[in-house]
Formats: sequence, C-alpha cells, structure tokens
Amino acid sequence: MTAVTAPRTTLDRTPAIAAPSMQQLLRVELRKSHDTRAGRWLLITIGLAALVVVGISLFVDDVPKTFADYFSFTQLPVGILLPVLGILLVTSEWSQRTAMTTFTLVPRRSRVLTAKLLAASVLGVLGVVAAGVASALATLLTPVVTDQGMDWSTSGAQLGQVLLVQVLFVLSGVAFGLLLLSSPLAIVTYFVLPTVFTIVVNLISALDWVRDWLDLGTTTTPMFDGALDGQGWVQLATSVALWIVLPTTLGWLRIRRAEIA
Repeated sequence: MTAVTAPRTTLDRTPAIAAPSMQQLLRVELRKSHDTRAGRWLLITIGLAALVVVGISLFVDDVPKTFADYFSFTQLPVGILLPVLGILLVTSEWSQRTAMTTFTLVPRRSRVLTAKLLAASVLGVLGVVAAGVASALATLLTPVVTDQGMDWSTSGAQLGQVLLVQVLFVLSGVAFGLLLLSSPLAIVTYFVLPTVFTIVVNLISALDWVRDWLDLGTTTTPMFDGALDGQGWVQLATSVALWIVLPTTLGWLRIRRAEIA
C-alpha cells in the first residue's frame, strides 16, 4: 500500500511593521499642537500678543526703542502663553480621549512622552522666533513712526538665554500636564501655585534664600537681559529641579504605570 504524502504548504507571513521613528512621532506631536481649536488659537494669540506688545512700545514715548528692548518686551506674553500650549500638548490626549489610541499604536509610552517633550521644546524655539520677527519689524518701523533711528544692538548671551528660558517655561507646562492630566486643573495649578509661592517667599524676609534658589521666576529674570552669572546658573538649576524635573518625573512614572482608559 502506497502512502500519499500531502504537499507542503508555505504559510505567508505578514512582514513585521516597523515602529514609528522618533522623527515621525515628533511630527505627529507638533501636528497635535494645532489640530485642536484651542491649540490653533493659542498659537495665533502668541504671535498677535508679540505684535501688540511691540506696537504699544513704538507709540509710548518713554519706552526704549532698540531691538534688544523690543525683544525683551515680547518675552512676557510669550512666556505666559507657551506653558499653556505645553500643558495642552499632554492633557489633550485625555480631554480628546485619544490616549488609548496613541499608546496602542506606540506601546512604549516613554517614546511618546519623549516626543512630547521634544515637540514642546520646538514650540518654545518657534515662540522665540516669532518674538524676534515682531521685534525686527518694530525696529524697522522705529525711524518711520518716531524720531529715533534703528538700533539692532543685542548680544548673543541675551538671545541664547532668552531661547533657553522660553524652552524651560514650555517644559514646565508639560511637567504640570504630565502630573495632573487635566487641562483646567493643570492650567490653574500652573499659574496659582508658583504665584502663591513667589508671594510668600517675597513677603517673609527669612525666606529670601528660598526665593533666590527655588523661585523659577526669580532665577530666570536675569536671562531676559542675558545677564545670568555663574551663581545664577546654579540657582537656575535648583529651581528647574523643583518646578520642572520633579513634576516631570512624577508624571512620567504615573503615565507609564497607570491603566489608560
């Protein structure tokens, strides 16, 4: 009796799908920053706020009218609004209920969180660029609307330190977003907690050392003029550790270990 041997069949294997690169994740996170109506209008508001500030400076007689001064003036609205953008970059995943989709497509949550930090840093740089463009426009218009000439004098230290401080500010927003995962709660806490902390350490003279070493607003103030010295860098590092590194670490651990719903 002859046995019949069944022919061997080759199973087609689906090729493994490569995980998205960090560059792709960064592009996705940057797109998320303006996909929502809140994010889009916040970006527009940052640009308009910089233009309004330099516009007011042009028509106020006793305000210095150099590029360095305009550039310094624009940092206030940019520094206030950029952290809110950083908060929304994180909390929108939960408010828009996209967190489960995001972390299903990219199971390694740390890669997504890293992409969010990189995207926030890029947005901080773009905010400084927008402020620089508005300041340059005001400098060009200075001899047209005033009796003063154009003054482009500035220092590399000012440009570099302003760039760094705005990146730190937007990262502080990301830190609060990671920690709280709620847009309203994170935004309110971001503005209220540091403000109360600053008021307390300024009212009590015994806490002067706390203000000088742990108040982020105090340690970053010289950076807007590019005047941070050696001790200032150390004081900046301690305040960054408290207001950025600590909440980022706690929020990072929370997201990595929590059930995503």
